[in-house]
Amino acid sequence: MTLSRREATALVLSGALGAFFLAAPAYAGSYLERAAVLLDAAEVEARSLSKRFSDRELASVIHRIAEQRLVAARQMQVPKEVVKAHPHLLLVLEGFERAADAAMNGKLEPFLLALARAREERRTFEMVLKELGWTLPK
Repeated sequence: MTLSRREATALVLSGALGAFFLAAPAYAGSYLERAAVLLDAAEVEARSLSKRFSDRELASVIHRIAEQRLVAARQMQVPKEVVKAHPHLLLVLEGFERAADAAMNGKLEPFLLALARAREERRTFEMVLKELGWTLPK
């Protein structure tokens, strides 16, 4: 069976549109995976600091990791589908970095406050993602 030029053009166009719409969620999905990894690691470290607040060496190591996590998040590609949520991810990671800094300096109240702010900002990040039609992977 031979396709007319018009049918062939329609077929190619529909295939290209289909590929575009399948690629966009995959790209946002990659961002969501990256964000989830960054957030999960930050939370694990925060729990470790909460349990071992007096361990300055642990706090120092976690602080250095938190700083690099923030650098990575600032430099990662953000798809247009979730660009409105990304500043909230940065605020979450900044909060965890500040908490680690406070722990490193033995300041309990600032540690707890920064941790609470980071966790509240995570809720905001997830709420904005939901408004945009996305959720973090489990």
